Amino acid sequence: MTKKPLLGMTLAELKALAIRLNMPAFTGKQMATWLYDRHVKSIDEMTNISKDNRAKLSEEYEVGRADYIDAQYSKDGTIKYLFPTESGKFVETVYIPDRDRATLCVSCQVGCKMNCLFCQTGKQGFEGSLTVRDILNQIYALPEQDKLTNIVFMGQGEPMDNLDNVLKATEILTADYGYAWSPKRITVSSVGVKRKLKRFLDESDCHVAISMHSPFPEQRAALMPAEKGMSIQEIVDLLQEYDFSHQRRLSFEYIMFGGLNDSLTYAREIVKLVEGLDCRMNLIRFHQIPNVDLQTTDEKKMEAFRDYLCKHGVFTTIRASRGEDIFAACGLLSTARQIENTRKAKGGKTAIKGGEN
Repeated sequence: MTKKPLLGMTLAELKALAIRLNMPAFTGKQMATWLYDRHVKSIDEMTNISKDNRAKLSEEYEVGRADYIDAQYSKDGTIKYLFPTESGKFVETVYIPDRDRATLCVSCQVGCKMNCLFCQTGKQGFEGSLTVRDILNQIYALPEQDKLTNIVFMGQGEPMDNLDNVLKATEILTADYGYAWSPKRITVSSVGVKRKLKRFLDESDCHVAISMHSPFPEQRAALMPAEKGMSIQEIVDLLQEYDFSHQRRLSFEYIMFGGLNDSLTYAREIVKLVEGLDCRMNLIRFHQIPNVDLQTTDEKKMEAFRDYLCKHGVFTTIRASRGEDIFAACGLLSTARQIENTRKAKGGKTAIKGGEN
């Protein structure tokens, strides 16, 4: 019989499990402490639970920790890990140390349904959503776990497309019985999914990052098919209903493509689009992927774009690229093995028409 993981269970679920196995309800709290505070590898390490009760647990359950099976090391200190999932597939996770900060970019799906033109994960296609255990295991089994200061859900997959499990994972990360992290240490990204984004905003206190990439709907739809399901204007209108002026932060991600969306025409449109929102803009250099006819913009254009936005009241930064030499930078994650052959079978390169520059 395949054993079920304890990792990923909430305190309420652990207590219910204890009662079902005729253990005291407080055994659930003990399990939570061993899992999320002490990070044990086996049920036998839960030494304040009786030997008989540990034996009962072990008949059906295991901790559920799964170590990484591969690691790639960048010259800039970034490390990309490959983790197995419960379904027998694999997912990539990126550890990014930076002076006094250490960020983990976690994945929530194997592949992605969103199929953004510029993203390698989207070219992989969708192979399944991660379980709560799969999401937390990327942190639980990380060798640098004790060094982490921040977590970003910006790896493989669209968090709103796996919302139940993402919400449950962030609950465990922020709960007193769990990792007891502040929600301010966690950022969840999204392209914008109707109804799901609102639910996330209502049920979570974590920071939110919206993938914009173009303020013009028609062009954004060509870059990101999700625009047809929830437009950037609908997203902004929804965000206007929430207060981001205190603890919770709102940011927009904006990948810059040379000759496409990097002129001040776009900067002016962004200023109009986000007027009244307490937000920041993160500019990201495009990282080339095979058979997609998009180009990287130059540094001077990025700086001019940033300066214009800052001058007009939109706090803007240029995000440093990390791990590009190991395909760990933004938009490069993938665990597909036949991506190149799949693209060729579908007719080679994909191009997109630029706007006014």
